[in-house]
Amino acid sequence: MTVSEGMIDVTGGKVWYQLHDEGIVNTPVLILHGGPGSSCYSMQGLKELAKERPVIFYDQLGCGRSERPQNPSLWHIDRFVEELAQVREALSLDEVHILGHSWGTTLAAAYLLTKPVSVKSVIFSSPCLSAPIWAEDQKQNRELLPKDVQQTLLECEQAGRTDSEEYKQATIEFYKRFVCRLDPYPEFLQKGAAYRNPELYKIMWGPSEFHVTGNLKSFDCTSRLGEIHIPALYTCGRYDEATPSSTEYFHSLTKNSHFHVFEESAHMPYVEEPEAYIKVVQTFFRNVDLGK
Repeated sequence: MTVSEGMIDVTGGKVWYQLHDEGIVNTPVLILHGGPGSSCYSMQGLKELAKERPVIFYDQLGCGRSERPQNPSLWHIDRFVEELAQVREALSLDEVHILGHSWGTTLAAAYLLTKPVSVKSVIFSSPCLSAPIWAEDQKQNRELLPKDVQQTLLECEQAGRTDSEEYKQATIEFYKRFVCRLDPYPEFLQKGAAYRNPELYKIMWGPSEFHVTGNLKSFDCTSRLGEIHIPALYTCGRYDEATPSSTEYFHSLTKNSHFHVFEESAHMPYVEEPEAYIKVVQTFFRNVDLGK
């Protein structure tokens, strides 16, 4: 396999990309990582897809191996949509599949609604296509936590102490149930923390997955999902913070779409059930390439 990487000029700085290519002439897939500000580090297992097509990862500006400009005005969705278009142009991705995870699905949807040409399909993996729906889902998920954890979260949020160690420890209990259920937590994911940008995340999203206070808090594209006509696949984990009910709802609004739940996963099925995840994604891309 040929692995190449480099930097691409985008609005506000330079972003790092990595291309995995075995020379197979199939439509490439561009991976949009979650966050905002989390990097593609945790998604490296998706290079398995390169057995059938080129796979392109990139770290969005502000995180991972990309530049980290100290300019908060850059951290808004329109600039990230522009960045995606710039990455695609720089890499000459004339025809492409898009696979977005979590915030990456927010970005994918916003990009698709600009009506770009020659996007062959899209995968919305553990989607966040409505911040208000997400927030409501997390309110319900929080009620499944131990009472003392719920109380700690609430007290810290009300007192403005979401940066406290107490709050961070309480959020871990949420993440164990609804983000990644593997125990022990994979060591390689722990190392990935250095690639994140907490400031960017807080500006756009908030202090935690379930307390939405950033500039994305009103994002909701559900009324426009019917405008997406390319083949689409919606996936999530059975215990996902991107709940099966909401994911299926988004699927119901998208005409040419499919829906799949990974039964043993939370928010990271590509880590929690990697073989099953690769199989589902590969099958979808094969069928799209064959016009099925």
